[in-house]
Amino acid sequence: MFWADSIAEDIIQKNPDKKKFIIRDEKTLSGRVHVGSLRGVVIHGLVAQALQERGKEAEYYFEFNDFDPMDGLPVYLDEEKYKPYMGQPLYTVPSPDPAHKNYAEYFGAEFLEVINRLGFTPKIIRGSDLYLSGKYNKWIEKIIAHPAEIRKIYKEVSGSQKPDDWYPLQVICEKCGKVGTTKVTGVKGDKVTYKCEPDMVKWAQGCGHEGEVNPYDGRSKLPWKAEWAVKWCGLPVDIEGSGKDHNAAGGSHQIASRICKEILEMPVPYNIPYEFFLIEGAKMSSSKGRGSSSKEIADLLPPELTRFLMIKNQPKHPIDFNPEGSTIPVLFDQFDQAAEQFFADAPTNQDQVRLFHYSQVSDKAPKKHYMPRFTRVIFFLQMPHMDAEKEIAELKGDKLTTEDKEEIKTRVEYGKKWLDSYAPAAFVFEIQKELPKITLSPAQKEFLSGIAKIMKGDDLKGEALHAKIHELRKSSTIEAREAFQAIYLALLGKDSGPQAGWFLEALDKDFVVQRFEEAAKQ
Repeated sequence: MFWADSIAEDIIQKNPDKKKFIIRDEKTLSGRVHVGSLRGVVIHGLVAQALQERGKEAEYYFEFNDFDPMDGLPVYLDEEKYKPYMGQPLYTVPSPDPAHKNYAEYFGAEFLEVINRLGFTPKIIRGSDLYLSGKYNKWIEKIIAHPAEIRKIYKEVSGSQKPDDWYPLQVICEKCGKVGTTKVTGVKGDKVTYKCEPDMVKWAQGCGHEGEVNPYDGRSKLPWKAEWAVKWCGLPVDIEGSGKDHNAAGGSHQIASRICKEILEMPVPYNIPYEFFLIEGAKMSSSKGRGSSSKEIADLLPPELTRFLMIKNQPKHPIDFNPEGSTIPVLFDQFDQAAEQFFADAPTNQDQVRLFHYSQVSDKAPKKHYMPRFTRVIFFLQMPHMDAEKEIAELKGDKLTTEDKEEIKTRVEYGKKWLDSYAPAAFVFEIQKELPKITLSPAQKEFLSGIAKIMKGDDLKGEALHAKIHELRKSSTIEAREAFQAIYLALLGKDSGPQAGWFLEALDKDFVVQRFEEAAKQ
């Protein structure tokens, strides 16, 4: 059973009488949102979809966390400009673009565009709104009433020894507006005392102000692990997954779960632990500008392919993506294989059927259509004299439908993007106008001469020509690698290229014959 279906079935089995589920995910908007954050968006969105398809009501909330302090600055922003704002809640930091309300909204707008493009429409909530509206007041009251118990939970779960004067709360300094630099020093009825410490953290400087304030209605912020438990209780949340780092033994999920059950006396949401999304084996950071942003990857792939990339692995398996390697051509091939199962009269792999189903952005079931291999499209794009639509019609062997033409248009669009930005040298070629300066062995020269003779005869189509070339190679003593290198060296000046038969058929026959004869004589 496909993983989203399996999770939905398990949720329903554990909650047989429940008709409505609240699903929640979030992202702290500390910079451009990296593509790894899309994994959580898609996992939660798919589980919501799977529950809805089973007749359940599933409401999906996505929080733009804009209440965290600015504790790091992306490398692409002016450090001097933003230095005074370090330690302030993100929603109070100016936007890099005046068109947006604040810093968090600037980065959130780009991410929301990507989320919607993938076909997900969660209800967007903002951390600042939840705090400022008093949504968390009663839960904050419970948290600050049990500091010793919460310190004990930290100690028992993670071994973290909090000092006896530590309170699970930070207030927003009334003088400088910073929250990342304040320390609560006591609780007096409905107020707390605090000090804004000048040297409490390395990334921000407090002003030294000491004061007393009512901590409710957005005047204070909880530390992450306690805050997470409060966020679960605030909606309240039924389902919320989280990344591998949060779910490690002694990690934030375990601490938040105990606070939720023991201090707030509420049930812990159904958890869906998931692995990281990696770029060449490395986890990414929004604030450090490391890795590809969600928008960059979403711009590089059709929405269905982005969804496919995010869901083809089970949540507990990592995704390692490298747009500069062969990953994208392979991804298209895998997508096409899933489509073949989806459109088959008698599919043999139901997981592939469901994978393709969940990859669709539209609610409408897709019509069966011809899907040309991405590598073939890449080939046509680099042969200016060829019309991709015409060539693909010949491949199909039938008239193109409206859906066929739309698919070709999409693959041409994204093929150009990949060639321009990420395609490795093995996929990029340029026909050399003159014979490159190359050194060929006698066997290679003889092989090229043989191909020239074949091509002087009948006009052979790609597959037939490819078969003839293989026959010629097998009848000689030349090794396959050396043989095909000769073809690419003579035409491209490099030792690799597209499938030989297709490649040669696409070129002017007289040009190829003349080039191979010239190479054989040198």
